[in-house]
Amino acid sequence: MDKHIPVLLNETISLLNIRDGSVYVDLTLGRAGHSREILKRIPHGQLVAFDQDSQALEESRPRLEEIGSNFTLIKANFEEVKEKLEELGIHKVDGILADLGVSSPQLDQGQRGFSYSLDAPLDMRMDLESTLTAKKVVNSYSLNDLARILREYGEEKDAYRIAKTIVETREIKPLESTLDLVEAVKRSKSAKELSKKGHPAKQTFQAIRMEVNQETKTLERMLEVAPSLLAPKGRLAIITFMSLDDRMVKRRFNELTKIEGDRHGIDVYCKQQKEADYIAITKKPVMPSLEEIEYNHRAKTSKLRVIEAK
Repeated sequence: MDKHIPVLLNETISLLNIRDGSVYVDLTLGRAGHSREILKRIPHGQLVAFDQDSQALEESRPRLEEIGSNFTLIKANFEEVKEKLEELGIHKVDGILADLGVSSPQLDQGQRGFSYSLDAPLDMRMDLESTLTAKKVVNSYSLNDLARILREYGEEKDAYRIAKTIVETREIKPLESTLDLVEAVKRSKSAKELSKKGHPAKQTFQAIRMEVNQETKTLERMLEVAPSLLAPKGRLAIITFMSLDDRMVKRRFNELTKIEGDRHGIDVYCKQQKEADYIAITKKPVMPSLEEIEYNHRAKTSKLRVIEAK
């Protein structure tokens, strides 16, 4: 059985407003959960899907071929979307989707090092050709850099204490495995913190994964370029799982959809008012139903936001 369950699938497909004969881009192919549903709806259209994980591309190809051949798979980070589409002669598209969650197979494969529940080498690379690994981060970054990453990317309140324990630990012996890192986190937290619900290393693993894959920088770049690729009535749909990502998407979508002069309650004559180039399709983020959370617990923190080009 396929363990990968696409999050907010029906809501995303509906809000993309898919039209046959059009061009759609999936920036985060994963195991093609969303892409399959897009492809089913565009027998005369075109799908271009990105992923930086070669294994995801290899596993997704036959799944998409079951539906049609009108798709192109690209091994690249989504920050390169503009350049890669231009190489295909595509300058405008009718819909773009990005699901910012780590794919279930990546989490479930112990050897990839994403999971704090499985013992594995400290890796966490989405692109296995990349040279920066979690092992390199925890064993070579300075105390201050480690603390900053844990604080900014993991929103970890014990950031400095955890960073200090990591540095002290590696002075005796390098941290080699995911469980080495989990143990360092546990030694840094009080009994009260350890008794709380949820895994104590979750935020630390999140932060280091984000550093390894430069997720904040690539998301900023994608949010900068993706809206400009939309044709009139084209839509950009983004699913987030972390508050940091959601804040970035919300802020960027607000910049694109708010009317100048209206932001700070300033009165502007109608003739002077410049209209925004995009409209918000979702005034508030779309959240998963209780039913979806019940059968797919990874959907719990997901939020979907959508804008449309005028």
